[in-house]
Amino acid sequence: MLNRDEIYERVKEVLEDALGADEEDITMGASLTKDLEAESIDFLDIVFRLEKAFSTPEKPFKISQGELFPENLMENAEWVQDGRLTDAGLEMLRERMPHVDFSSIENEREVTQVADALTVASIVDFVARKLDSA
Repeated sequence: MLNRDEIYERVKEVLEDALGADEEDITMGASLTKDLEAESIDFLDIVFRLEKAFSTPEKPFKISQGELFPENLMENAEWVQDGRLTDAGLEMLRERMPHVDFSSIENEREVTQVADALTVASIVDFVARKLDSA
């Protein structure tokens, strides 16, 4: 089983390749969008590369759609109203994405801030949880 440091090193490699980011910029606290300049199109590439990086012949590492990054938020009026997350929307994100710390967006709750909450640490946490439960 990989420890957290080993997971972090692999995640760094994935983000370097997927985003062309410099290794020294890929810190645990770095936001994928604000600091590493990831765009929504990059998220699919990141998922693909993570699956490849953490799969073994005995155990494929599969990430379901919407499991790592939020999807289709705007389509549900129960979750988003006037560009802001509702209580139900914030609760849904916390439930579906326990690897992300959403405390930074609690006050404003702008949907555009959701991507900013996705950090290198949240990916490392996601991978660690998924490997532990496998």
